[in-house]
Amino acid sequence: MVEVGAGGTHQARYEREIIWDSISTRLSVLDIGDASLVFGRLDWSDEQGGDQLYVGRVAVWDDDQEPVTIDWRAPAAEAFYRATGSEPMGLSRRRHFVTRGRELLGVEDEYFGETNGRGRMPLVGEAALRAGLEAGRTGRLADAAATIQIEQDAIIRSPLSGLLVVQGGPGTGKTVAALHRAAYLLYTHRFPLEGQGMLVLGPNRLFLTYIEQVLPSLGEAGVEVSMLADLLPGTRVKGLDNPRISRIKGDLRMITVLRRARRDRQRPLRADLTVGFGLRRLRLTVDQSAEIVRQARKRFRTHNRARRFVEEQVYQHLADSGARTDSPAPDMEAVREQLHGSIELREALEWMWPVLTPSHLLHDLFGSPALLRSATASVLTPEETDLLYRSRQPHASEVVWTADDAPLLDEALALLGPRPGHKQSESIRTYGHIVVDEAQDLSPMQLRMISRRSLNGSMTVVGDIAQATSAWGHDSWDSVIEHLPDHIDPRFSELTIGYRLPEPIMEVAAKVLDAAMPGLVPPQSIRIEGRPPRFVPVIAHQTPASGNGQGNGQGSVQDGEPSPSSLTAAVVREVKAELSALANGNLAVICHNALADAISEALTVAEVDHGLVYERGLESRVTIVPVELVKGLEVDTAIVVEPADICEKLPKGMRALYVAMTRATQRLVVVYSRPLPEPLLTKEA
Repeated sequence: MVEVGAGGTHQARYEREIIWDSISTRLSVLDIGDASLVFGRLDWSDEQGGDQLYVGRVAVWDDDQEPVTIDWRAPAAEAFYRATGSEPMGLSRRRHFVTRGRELLGVEDEYFGETNGRGRMPLVGEAALRAGLEAGRTGRLADAAATIQIEQDAIIRSPLSGLLVVQGGPGTGKTVAALHRAAYLLYTHRFPLEGQGMLVLGPNRLFLTYIEQVLPSLGEAGVEVSMLADLLPGTRVKGLDNPRISRIKGDLRMITVLRRARRDRQRPLRADLTVGFGLRRLRLTVDQSAEIVRQARKRFRTHNRARRFVEEQVYQHLADSGARTDSPAPDMEAVREQLHGSIELREALEWMWPVLTPSHLLHDLFGSPALLRSATASVLTPEETDLLYRSRQPHASEVVWTADDAPLLDEALALLGPRPGHKQSESIRTYGHIVVDEAQDLSPMQLRMISRRSLNGSMTVVGDIAQATSAWGHDSWDSVIEHLPDHIDPRFSELTIGYRLPEPIMEVAAKVLDAAMPGLVPPQSIRIEGRPPRFVPVIAHQTPASGNGQGNGQGSVQDGEPSPSSLTAAVVREVKAELSALANGNLAVICHNALADAISEALTVAEVDHGLVYERGLESRVTIVPVELVKGLEVDTAIVVEPADICEKLPKGMRALYVAMTRATQRLVVVYSRPLPEPLLTKEA
């Protein structure tokens, strides 16, 4: 306990604050919630001294500073994840504690040695891994420090420098590996990363909510976890543009468009400026203003930084114009002091070289057909230019931008620079390491925005090319990394083992994958047993024919198409049936966004408690998730509604269907009223 009484020195107070900060940091590291502290033990062979080490989420020492547990990221713990029968790494036994929270459910031992170390178990800590996979989902991704597998550990402990690209299919644990890599790098490279900062980027707010507990549970609370739009403070971002506009805004041609838009705001006067100064008339000519603009463009890289230069040159030229044969020119500072608030000067400066924010630049550009035509001439087609137009709001600060606007705003910030007096709040921050999840969907402009924040090119990029469903979804990693830092040759890793999906579900999903991207090999599922997907057709009901005028009041009957109410009624029945069969965990109804409200209304009428994913995340036991937002999530039971809609109404529909079909860890149901896409026909039959 450190106390500073009356008359204490500043040094004593400073030392107290350091000690309290150290204690607070240590307590936050030790706060692991309801998770078990220890999940494994290493027994070293006699040749290695025969000692035992317990492996846990954080390191703990006794009063004599002897280790009670070692941190899972410590070099000594590497054998816990990497030892095999052929390479025991000095172990005689590896023990896994199978836990649920802080309850010990069982103990699993793996022995190494001449008599029993020749074989290799297919999984490290199989019982603990299966217990974790079969546990009910909570709506939040949990840490997997106790069940990390060999190929995941190789990614986690990969060197810090350079670009690491991780390809992994559904259920291979790529997100888990990426987050644990972030925690490992901070532990191993505390200096310099703690000062440089680490950034983890996710595709949307729902995904960030889903992963937000992982790093704190591993003892790392200082990592910035955000979306790209969060990197633009003071900017409101919501939703996406339609795919055609998204393609335009993500194209690198927009760099030229924005540079032209900036240049169009750097203009000489249209007429000479004349202002009164006492008995004199001071003048700035059009040619003089053009020369000021030319010099400012030449001398300064960013727009706002040149504003002071432009002001000084304007005042200097005005002062020089006041020279007379019988009297010298007035002092420039005197001219500035007297004229700086005049309307004529303010209008002239705002015309020649206005102070701009990214929002002002883009709001003016997109809201003016004339500015758009000037900036896009010979760069975009007239049709593309027209698509960029959006009506102006009274104030730029009131505009709600889309996620596709974020990289344009960032590019504008790089071109404009911070406003005078706003350097700290408007400067672009860089990070010592950046982790990017679902990178296969990022446009070149979004990748450029990420690269701008990399301090030294150290990045971990994670995704699955087969799940590229956005307007800019990539067909190979080559088209991704060409827009990322290339200080060092990139390294590639692939996760090939699927842990989440039971094999019967993976077999069906693999047929969809083959149709979406022929030749791409799906992950190999380690969960051989499982319930096959169930296909539920909505049968066309009988509808009354139109009256024939004979007045019998009955009407004939004819075959009809399944109505929307029939489809939603079938979804409600399946939700109720699956909830009865589901012991615990959660259920997601995955559909095209156009069906979400109708399904929600039907569940409400049926008194089924549920949530919409964009309102409550996965907190409800039953959640309606538009397929556009389901990527990266996992649930116990998935009910996929109307696959034909998903395939037809999304830019890369078959890939989106593959994403939808690979979310369930236990049960998958497909409800349909329209003909199934070809890859699902054989399984349904």
